[in-house]
Amino acid sequence: MTSTSTAPPPSRLADDRFFVPIRPAALRVAAVTAVAFVLGGATSFGQAFLPAELASLANSASGWTMPTAVLVFLSARRRPEAALTGALAFVALTVGYAVVSGWRGFPFDPVVWGVIGIVTGPVVGVAAHALRRRPMEAAVGAGVLAGILIGEGAYGLVVVAETTSPVYWWAVIVLGAVLVVAMAVRLRSAVPVALMGFTTAVVAGGFILAFLALPLVFAAL
Repeated sequence: MTSTSTAPPPSRLADDRFFVPIRPAALRVAAVTAVAFVLGGATSFGQAFLPAELASLANSASGWTMPTAVLVFLSARRRPEAALTGALAFVALTVGYAVVSGWRGFPFDPVVWGVIGIVTGPVVGVAAHALRRRPMEAAVGAGVLAGILIGEGAYGLVVVAETTSPVYWWAVIVLGAVLVVAMAVRLRSAVPVALMGFTTAVVAGGFILAFLALPLVFAAL
């Protein structure tokens, strides 16, 4: 009796575990990029309509990091997809902001922030995707995202406190702390929790230093 099984050989099954079909992945990336473009445009409007206490949401790195991380967390299936989605989302946010700002009569050159998005977007994307992974990866991912939030919150309170409301900066610090606590409850292991705390501190400090250096970067361009 001849077998009619059409199951792929074991080697094929092993390979398939590491790849996502091109079309679904491309559709997910395209959808997230489109949503990010719309959110970037909404950011421009937000600068005019948000209350003073929350106005910094429309003019902050965390204001774009949070939706990007959420979109990647919900959509990406593999690290390469998460990295690509993060980069494209950040660039789309910048371009969307530039398009709507120009339409409103406030021209904005997206080149510098687009480059920043290409560099930092993959980091945010992979960090968001890592929240779904094993404890050590999840710890690092949570530390990166929490570090960005806490770092920018501290930067806002210390460096731009005279021109912005402290409400938003405290809010992102609290949100970063909540992420750390929530992940610590999930991990329930000393080593990953310690790694998460270390990563949070390093990223927060690096964020502050990077933003302090940005004026020099803009001046050189």
